[in-house]
Amino acid sequence: MEAQQKAGEIKKRLDAVSVTGSAEGGKITVQANGNKVVQSVTIDDAFLKEADKEELEELLVIAINKAMEQAENVSQSEMAAMTSAMFGGMGGLFGK
Repeated sequence: MEAQQKAGEIKKRLDAVSVTGSAEGGKITVQANGNKVVQSVTIDDAFLKEADKEELEELLVIAINKAMEQAENVSQSEMAAMTSAMFGGMGGLFGK
């Protein structure tokens, strides 16, 4: 039961965490939360006027992947902290 409660707490914390991925020097920016949900996509107006569809799609993928990578790193850190907190006091039980 405690593990489910902790997982719920982590999900709430990750919802509040904001991560960003960008491409082409910030001309495309994707903002997501720690649960890997994209919150917004920003495309520079001048770049949008000049870019072709293929370039725009390619850079969007790059920016989204960077944001997802950051979200994954944050998520892993939160999970590691939870695991450490839950099992930290039991180190002697596992052959230390």
